[in-house]
Amino acid sequence: MPFQPIQAERLSFAVIRQIEQLILRGILRPGDRLPAERDLSERFGVSRPSLREAISDLQSRGLLDSRPGAGVFVAEVLGSAFSPALVNLFSQHEESVFDYLDFRRDMEGLAARRAAERGSDTDLAVIATIFAKMEQAHSKRAPEDEANLDAAFHMAIIEASHNVVMLHMMRSMYDLLKQGVFYNRQLMFRDRSTRSALLDQHAAINAALQSRDPAAARAAVDSHLDYVQTALRDQLQSDRFEEIARLRLDHENAR
Repeated sequence: MPFQPIQAERLSFAVIRQIEQLILRGILRPGDRLPAERDLSERFGVSRPSLREAISDLQSRGLLDSRPGAGVFVAEVLGSAFSPALVNLFSQHEESVFDYLDFRRDMEGLAARRAAERGSDTDLAVIATIFAKMEQAHSKRAPEDEANLDAAFHMAIIEASHNVVMLHMMRSMYDLLKQGVFYNRQLMFRDRSTRSALLDQHAAINAALQSRDPAAARAAVDSHLDYVQTALRDQLQSDRFEEIARLRLDHENAR
């Protein structure tokens, strides 16, 4: 018969599984610091040797990172999604910007549909809370804060779709966006009319999600990213025209 004796599981394995799940689900994020050993062992209800064994295993597999004098942190695992050479290639070619936006449209449209269908009330409350902060930043004319909240808003939608593969892939993509690899997010929020249009678009996305309308949520995401794409094309064209105009001016001054 295909039955085997059941063996008692070591406590360290239970700790490992719980931390793995927290990282996998995006609750523990890269750079997050774990509580001190004594506090963490009390929270888990295990001995400190069992906790050390679990931490050591997770460190050996690159999920946790010990920093002398600072503590234990969730490792920066997102950086491994793209090689430095590929990141550099993205940053040097304009076409990568629009391929990135196409990718976002596909992934975030799907995420918004799923968030409307399967997101919990708490998931939707998180999205609504971030949007309220966006409104506050908009009223204070704080483009940097508004740009950061924009990224947080979209990530909250992806988290609410409850797909861990999409979560980590898109978090990695947003990490590159924050570094300015694809385009300067803050530049888009400097123009008053653009900022107002972007806020209205996020309001439409939020309203569709709160009413749990999957089709409307996806359509609102598509409309938003179409606007971003058009705005970026216009900006790039304007930059090219300005470069040509400066060459003409330099030539005229040299005559």
